[in-house]
Amino acid sequence: MSELRELYQSTILDHNKKPRNFRSPQQANRRAVGHNPLCGDEITVYLQLQDDIVADVCFQGSGCAISTASASMMTQAVKGRPLEEALQLFDSFQRMVTGESGADAADAQPKQMGKLAAFAGVREYPMRVKCATLAWHTLRAAAIGGEAATTE
Repeated sequence: MSELRELYQSTILDHNKKPRNFRSPQQANRRAVGHNPLCGDEITVYLQLQDDIVADVCFQGSGCAISTASASMMTQAVKGRPLEEALQLFDSFQRMVTGESGADAADAQPKQMGKLAAFAGVREYPMRVKCATLAWHTLRAAAIGGEAATTE
């Protein structure tokens, strides 16, 4: 458990200090704005979909360390994947950070999530779950053609 905690801390800090894909898009054919009213996190996620593949994904905005790191890692995890896989990863991430269980929850276990497992400990802090999932909800909103997402 202490190894996971160390991974969590170092990964979160690294992605917060140097967020990946934090930029204006060169091209984007989908976009959504997300807001977490509990702590003030705001994010815009930009998607470039080509033939149902996430050809590019980036974000801009401001938020806490967990929110920024989650957005950074999310962009790395979904870039190049089929959109359907990216949305399945959203579901798995959501189950992992909320601690939801179910018959198909095996994919939501930390060992199955790669580096995203760094967020497994967030479930111990319910107020932080919304920070960790904001970028993911915003990605989903952009993917389905919505314009906004919130973690209310």
